[in-house]
Amino acid sequence: MLSQPLSVSFDLGGGREVTIETGKLARQADGSVTVRQGNNILLATVVANKEPREGQDFFPLSVDYQEKFASAGRIPGSFFKREGRLSDYEVLISRLVDRALRPLFPEDYFCDVQVLITLVSSDGEIMPDALACLAASAALAVSDIPIKEIISEVRIARIGGELVVNPSRTQLATADMDFMIAATEKNLMMVEGESKECSEEDLVKALQLAHDAIRIQIKAQEQLRALKGVTGKRDYPKPVQDEELREKVAAFSSAKMYEIAKSGTSKHERSDAFKVLKDALIESLGEEVEDKTKKLAKKYYEDLQWEVVRNMILDDRIRLDGRQLDQVRPLAMETDPLPTPHGSALFTRGETQSLTTVTLGTPLDELMIESAAKSEYSKFILHYNFPPFSTGEVKMMRGPGRREVGHGNLAMRSLKQMMPGSDYAYTVRVVSDILESNGSSSMATVCAGSLALMDAGVPFPKHVSGVAMGLITRGTDGKYAILTDILGDEDHLGDMDFKVTGTREGICGVQMDIKVDGLSMEVMREALEQARKGRLHILDAMYECMPAARAEVKSHAPRMEKLIIDKEFIGAVIGPQGKVIQEIQKETGTTINIEEVGNTGEVSIFSANKDGVEKARIWIKGIVAVPEVNEVYEAKVKTIQPYGAFVEFLPKKEGLLHISEVSWKRLESLEGVLKEGDVIKVKLIGVDTKTGKFKLSRKVLMPKPEGHQEPAPRGPRPEGSGSRNGDQRDQREPREPRQQRD
Repeated sequence: MLSQPLSVSFDLGGGREVTIETGKLARQADGSVTVRQGNNILLATVVANKEPREGQDFFPLSVDYQEKFASAGRIPGSFFKREGRLSDYEVLISRLVDRALRPLFPEDYFCDVQVLITLVSSDGEIMPDALACLAASAALAVSDIPIKEIISEVRIARIGGELVVNPSRTQLATADMDFMIAATEKNLMMVEGESKECSEEDLVKALQLAHDAIRIQIKAQEQLRALKGVTGKRDYPKPVQDEELREKVAAFSSAKMYEIAKSGTSKHERSDAFKVLKDALIESLGEEVEDKTKKLAKKYYEDLQWEVVRNMILDDRIRLDGRQLDQVRPLAMETDPLPTPHGSALFTRGETQSLTTVTLGTPLDELMIESAAKSEYSKFILHYNFPPFSTGEVKMMRGPGRREVGHGNLAMRSLKQMMPGSDYAYTVRVVSDILESNGSSSMATVCAGSLALMDAGVPFPKHVSGVAMGLITRGTDGKYAILTDILGDEDHLGDMDFKVTGTREGICGVQMDIKVDGLSMEVMREALEQARKGRLHILDAMYECMPAARAEVKSHAPRMEKLIIDKEFIGAVIGPQGKVIQEIQKETGTTINIEEVGNTGEVSIFSANKDGVEKARIWIKGIVAVPEVNEVYEAKVKTIQPYGAFVEFLPKKEGLLHISEVSWKRLESLEGVLKEGDVIKVKLIGVDTKTGKFKLSRKVLMPKPEGHQEPAPRGPRPEGSGSRNGDQRDQREPREPRQQRD
C-alpha cells in the first residue's frame, strides 16, 4: 500500500503560502520534495552513493537546476525542440544552490552527491530561483544523507524604499536592490546580488531581514523531517588516519613552512618553494614507504599549510606577499591599448591582469535570454574568459565553465548599474580575457570593464571598481583577520570570499561565500567598511587613468543617429516587403532599426561611415516630411518637358517647376538651362487644394533683376488655335506628369 504524502506550509507574508510536500513524487531518490507557491512547483531530488569511489579524496557534489518548458506551456525554440544543456540562467541558479549547500557536509565525507531541482510548473509572477535552495535543502532534510545543518535561501529586494521578501516578477522590475541570501539557523552562508549604489548599512538591514525569513523556512523543514520520521543519518566510510605520520609531517615541515609563508615572495616562487619542501618531506619518509602513505602524508602537509599560514596572518598580522591586512596590491592600468576594438583597457593588480574589450553593435545584436516563464532581450552582454595560461597551467579548452559564467555575471550585474537606459540604441558587449590570475580576477574584470566602457564612448557616468575581501578566524581564542584584495592562496586557505563592487557613492554588486560558522553582523560591518576603503583607493587610480567617458565613439566605431517619427510613417520608411528600408541601407551602407514606441517610431541609424549616417538620415526625414509652403528644398530634376521640369524635392514627392518659375528671364525652352539629374534649390510656393499638386519656384530664390517688370497678362488663346509659338507656351496647361507622386 502506498504511503500518504506528507506536507507542511508556511506564510511568506502577505498571505503568500508556500507548501513543502514529500512522499508523492520520485520516491526512489534518497530524498525528494516538491515546493509550491501559487502555480509554481519545483521538484527537488537528492541521491548519494553509499561509499566513495576508490582513491577519492575530495567531496564530489553536483547541483543542477533546470526549467522544463512544458512547465509554462511552451515548446523550446531549439532545432531539436527539447531541453538541451543548461542555459547560463540555469547555471547561475545551480551555482547559488551549490555554494549554499557545500559547507553543510562533513569534511571527511567523500561520497558522490547529486542534487537535481526541476521547475515542473511555472507561475509567471513567482520567481522560482528564490525557492530552489529551499527545495534542495528540504530534499536533504527528509533523507538520511549526513548534513550538519538545514539551510534556506530568500531574495530580498527594495521596492519603493521598502524591503520585500521574495517579491513578484513585476515588483522586481522596479527594485533598486536585489540580493539572494542563504543561511542556517545561526549563520549567513552565501550572499549574491546587485543594487543601485546602496549603502553598507542598507545591505546589513537586508541581510537581517533575510535571516529572519530563512529561520521560518528552516523550522518548516524541521517539521517535515519530523513527520517523515528521520531521526538519524547514515554511516559512511571515514578516511584512514595516521596520527604518528601527522606528527612526523608537522615536525619536519612546520618551521620551514612558516619561513616560506612569511618570505613575501611572488605566487610562483612561493608555490615552487612549498613544492620543494613537500618533495623533501616525502623523500624523508624513505623509499620503502607505500604509495598510500605518501598520499596521506601529502594530505597532512596541505592541512599543516592551511594551519601555519592562517596562524601567521592572525598572530603576525602579515600576509603571504608581505602586505598589511588592509593593503591593496600595486595597481597599473591603461586605456586604448588595442587599436581596432571600439574600446579597450588593460588592468593589472598585483599578479592579476584583465585585458577587456568593448564592442558596440546595433539592436540586431541583442542577446535573447530564454527561460520557461519568458523570453527577453538584453542589450548589455559581458563575457569572462579564464584561459589556463593565466595560472601557468596546461588544460583542455572546452568552452566557458560554470565558474566563468558566474564570474562574468557578477561583473555584468555590477557594471549594468551605470549603463545608460533602455533608450540607448547600441548593443554593448564587454569581453574580459584574464591574462594573469592570482585572486580577484572577477574584480579586475569590473575595473577593466569600467575603463573600457568609458574608452568606447559609452555614456558611463561613474567608474565602478571591485575588491575581494577575505576572512581568517580561529575558534580557540576568537581571533580574526579581515583581508583586503585577497590572493588565490588566501581564498583557498581562508574562511570567506567576499566580493564587493561599487562607485564612490555606494555598492553595485556583492558575492559572498562563508566556509565557517559564526560570522556576526559586527564582523560583517567591519568587512564592508574595509571593502569600501579598498574600493575607493582603486577608484582614485581609475579616475586618474580615465577621468570621464569619451565625448563620442571612436571614428571606426558605428555611429548612431536616432530619429523619432510619427507612427503612421513607419510603413512608408519600411516600404512594401521592406524594399524601401533595404534600398536605404544598401545605398548608404548603414544598418537601420525601427521600433514602435507608443504613438511614435524610433528609427536608429548605425554605420562607421559618418557620411552614410547623414545620407540615410536625410533620406528618412524626406520620407516622413510633410511639404510646407514657403519651405526651401534641394530638388533633383527627373524629367524635362516643353513647359517646365518635374523635380523630386522630397523622397517620392515630385512637383512641377514651370518654365516661367525657372528664371527671371523669359525662357523659350530649358535647353542649356536644366537637364535631367541636375540638383537645384526650389521653394514650395503653393499646393493645389483640389488636386494636391505642388507648385515650385526656382526664380524666387534668385536676385530679382533691377527694373524687372512682370509681362502683362495675355488674353485667352483664340478658340481652335493650335499655335505652339513662344507667345503662347507659358499659357498652355501642363500635361499630367506620369511619375508625379505624393
